[in-house]
Amino acid sequence: DNQIRFVKSALWYHGYGRPELYRLPSDGSAGSRELLLAFSWLLHRLGLLEQLLARNRVKTGDETSVCTCEDGLPNSQKGPTELAPEYGLEDRVDVRYLQWLNGRLRFQWRGLHAQHQEQCKLLHKIHLFTSGSHMDQILGHFSVTETDLIRQPENYKQLLQLMESETMQLEAFLEWKQLEPVYWQWMETVLDNMAEEGNICESQDAHVEKSGLPKATSCCPWADSLTGQIDRLSRDLMTLRDQLHELITHRKAAWCEKVKIREEELQKEGFSATARKIQESVELKLLDLTYLCAPKKNKMHGSCRLVFRSKHPASKTGFGRSVSKEPVSAVSAAEVIRELQMREASLERELKQLQEECRQRLDEIAEGLDGVICISP
Repeated sequence: DNQIRFVKSALWYHGYGRPELYRLPSDGSAGSRELLLAFSWLLHRLGLLEQLLARNRVKTGDETSVCTCEDGLPNSQKGPTELAPEYGLEDRVDVRYLQWLNGRLRFQWRGLHAQHQEQCKLLHKIHLFTSGSHMDQILGHFSVTETDLIRQPENYKQLLQLMESETMQLEAFLEWKQLEPVYWQWMETVLDNMAEEGNICESQDAHVEKSGLPKATSCCPWADSLTGQIDRLSRDLMTLRDQLHELITHRKAAWCEKVKIREEELQKEGFSATARKIQESVELKLLDLTYLCAPKKNKMHGSCRLVFRSKHPASKTGFGRSVSKEPVSAVSAAEVIRELQMREASLERELKQLQEECRQRLDEIAEGLDGVICISP
């Protein structure tokens, strides 16, 4: 039961929007074809096999993840939430519990950051002490795995088994790529069959609804009075709707007049403040425009091997993308840090602007509350 719930929530998080999957029973008694469709969607949308190969790859070098791309919202955050599993988002959660989870997450994040800093210090020591010992002159130093093999040579058998397993996985992946068109052709037939079954079910349901309606005049002697009551209720509802529409129009006109008066007052009182906010917004847009119009660099994303470089003019600190003896494209850590700092400054400016807009909105709401005093924190 927990596994099925986890699968549903994970698929919803990644943006899978087929409602039939979320209506499946939690005991696993049905839904094999829906799971097949969801699995095929993951293969196509997320590159599932490629991610598994990257995760199970044997890492002989010291690597780190570098990403200079701009993050975007996942598709699941932009769509409607009515497809969420019934056990998930519809439940009411206490705000204090969310605050506790946030604090716990921040605490664990700080601990992870401290551990990462300690790992970087140890890597620096290994790279510095083994500098000049590697046969590959581009690297020049040993990695943690290579250092461990030098200290404990008997561990090479385990490393060899892992590399053989990875080779088998790569061979299986190559075989899959050759047979992949056959699989997707089969999935097209599965989708066509499900579409036909859905149309047949809809037509049967419509037929049952039409044939199941009783004839009011012949079977039900009280149908005439009931029909009259329904007609009167419909007329009353129409009248009420017209009255509500007229009331809304009147209220809207009065509100627009108040807004117009308030805008005139604001123009008289806070013209300088408004102009200053507009100027700040324009400057922010110009900075973003300058950043967007700058010459595009190759955005790095993924895992890169850490390569220690001495401070000699001939070589600079950088990340190497491969371990071949040919010259490789590298990017220095200082360059990555500088670009991330620019991104951080842009996000901070955007955050301050949003906070200011929220503060103004709260002030406007507080002004409309009678008998309430709001003190800003």
